Amino acid sequence: MALKPDRVESFTDISYFMNTTGDRGGVVVFNTSGVGAAMDDADAVVAYPTGTPSGTSPAGVLLNDVVNLDLTRQHINWHKDETQVGGKVTLLRRGQVTTDMLATGDTPAAGDAAYYDGDGNFTTTSTNSVRVGTFLSGKDSEGYVKVDINIT
Repeated sequence: MALKPDRVESFTDISYFMNTTGDRGGVVVFNTSGVGAAMDDADAVVAYPTGTPSGTSPAGVLLNDVVNLDLTRQHINWHKDETQVGGKVTLLRRGQVTTDMLATGDTPAAGDAAYYDGDGNFTTTSTNSVRVGTFLSGKDSEGYVKVDINIT
């Protein structure tokens, strides 16, 4: 999964950690067991939803790949914007992204409301999810869509 480089970042947040691996471009949610309020509070954790988005709150669109590397053998590829599991991640709360993290079978059109599914993929289906933005395009030949993000 991926993000194309043509994005607009109006509001990003760098105050959360992610303790699982994940690809950039999808919607991550707040960890309900954590209540970290300070910038480096280890309880401020986000993750991709598992199963159903019901009862979750969107934190933002993940802008880093979260990897689990043996850092004694190789280094993180900063040019790919990777971060190690357990490290800080960058979340987009307002702006625009072009992503291929779209729910299987969805065919959005420009102007459709954007929600997220139980895997953090964008979808046109509002079942058990809150709106996170608006689709600015349909799916292109490579499977990418442009989405305006507005998570308040």
